[in-house]
This record gives sequence, structure tokens and C-alpha cells, in this order.
Amino acid sequence: MNVPAAPAAEAVRHFAARLAFETDVADVAALLDAGGGEIVLVDTRGAEGWEQGRIPGAVHLPAARIAEHGAALVPAGATAVVHCWGPGCNGATKAALEFARLGVPVKEMIGGFEYWVREGFPVEADGTVARRSPDPLTAPVRAVSCGC
Repeated sequence: MNVPAAPAAEAVRHFAARLAFETDVADVAALLDAGGGEIVLVDTRGAEGWEQGRIPGAVHLPAARIAEHGAALVPAGATAVVHCWGPGCNGATKAALEFARLGVPVKEMIGGFEYWVREGFPVEADGTVARRSPDPLTAPVRAVSCGC
């Protein structure tokens, strides 16, 4: 390695900060399975993406409308968890910034809708909920979770 690792104390601060700002699809799925009372899952994609498929229990608020409607969407004591298409899209980052500007506690769901689907979690479309088989590159095929 050409670049040495950061000192342990700096690494602790860095990784703890990342966990304060981000969550992943498996953690969100576990929270939703447990009732999800402390989060509001916000799908920030456009209408076409929402209609194509969505996470059951998510609410739809495109990023461009967060400044106007976001504060009313998240009750006191709850955290907005935002997602967009996937890791190749920074829409969720922009959405998280808008919620933060409103003073709303917020986390970004890394992996977005893409990894939700790829890991085999339920997707709602056309009034039905279905699951795809997990992609073996993103989740174990024969286990309930990745075990992280």
C-alpha cells in the first residue's frame, strides 16, 4: 500500500461518523420488520421510478419537493431514511442534504433501491408485493441476512 492507514483514533471517528450518516438495506429491512416506528423511509426517485416498483412502507417524495414538504413528512423523534436508485446515483445524498437543511434527522440508505432488490427484499408494484432471489454477489442465497 502506498498510503498508510490512518491512526486508530482517526479511523474510529471516521467510521463512527459514516454510521451516523448512512445505513444499509439490510438494517432498514430489519427496522421495517420490527415495526419501523423510528424511521420514515423516503423514496426520492421520480414518479416513473416509484411506479416501476417501490419498497413496501416507503413514502414517495421526490428530492425536488423535499424543501417544501419534507418537514411535515417526518414526525418528531423520527429519522428520515432516504434512498434513490442505487450507488451510481447521488439523488439520495442530495435528498439527505435537503432534509438536514430542514433540521430533520436523516440517514442515507446506501445501495438504494437497486441493492434492496438485489438482496431479495420485498418490492411492491401494481398492487402486489414480490421478492426476487438474492443476487449471490450482494447477499447469501441461503441465509436470512449477510451476517454483518
